Amino acid sequence: MKMMDWNHVRAFHTTAATGSLSAAARRLGLTQPTLSRQVLALEADLGLALFERRGRKLVLTQIGMDLLDHTRIMGDAADNVALAASGRIQEIGGRVSISVTDTYAAYILPGIIERIRSEAPQITVVIVASNELSDLHRREADIAVRHVRPDRPGLVGQHIRDTEAHFYASEDWVARNGLPSGPADLAEAGLMGFDDGKRFSDFLREIGIPVDAADFRILSDSSVAIWEMVKRGIGVATMLREIAERTPGVVNLLPDMTPIPVPIWLVTHQELQSSPRIRMVQTILAEELARL
Repeated sequence: MKMMDWNHVRAFHTTAATGSLSAAARRLGLTQPTLSRQVLALEADLGLALFERRGRKLVLTQIGMDLLDHTRIMGDAADNVALAASGRIQEIGGRVSISVTDTYAAYILPGIIERIRSEAPQITVVIVASNELSDLHRREADIAVRHVRPDRPGLVGQHIRDTEAHFYASEDWVARNGLPSGPADLAEAGLMGFDDGKRFSDFLREIGIPVDAADFRILSDSSVAIWEMVKRGIGVATMLREIAERTPGVVNLLPDMTPIPVPIWLVTHQELQSSPRIRMVQTILAEELARL
């Protein structure tokens, strides 16, 4: 059997994982025609069709699905080699990418970045502002600030502290609508939510807040956009206490209600623990987040 070229296997694996040639090309730093040639070369070497081409879409064949399980193991091994090499660069310099929610990126992180720049000016900080969990195994970020415990092998989590979220509106909104008398009034308060209203409403009902997905009148995958609309008096939304306390003109609508608990974790890959630049940035993040 002909030996397979790892570049061709990697091209197939990344294309299957991302779902498109364009996304895979961006991840691998290749042009789309180069990536397409590598995928076609692998199919030619194997004498098998790994994708069905439906217009501009690529859909895995059954053989492609079976092969993907094997290439995933190879891809994870290659990622671990890259992580191990990166973690052993013994210099306080280079790039460190930090994954945070967009609200933390906008309202909390700038002050922490100031300290990092002051104490380690040779480090280049890359901020990944996303409300999705970055894949630390794939090096989408070096360090992640998360609100959930890490649950994948190879990840190291540091529980910084617990915070809380409340329901907020602007002073103008309160002047027009008054304060709700209790959690049951929130359903009529013009709620705004983040991305998936059903999932969020299910969670709120679990903690005793009687709202349904239909009660959310505005939804966005950007919590910064929702918070800016709260500040403008458009509606009501939940927000972390430390961000609300830094925002003039907003009101906690139900201060006596049991708050929504939110843990804060710092997460990185265990292979990066030996990197001085990762340790330095992680230490600063931990200290500053604990002070909030």
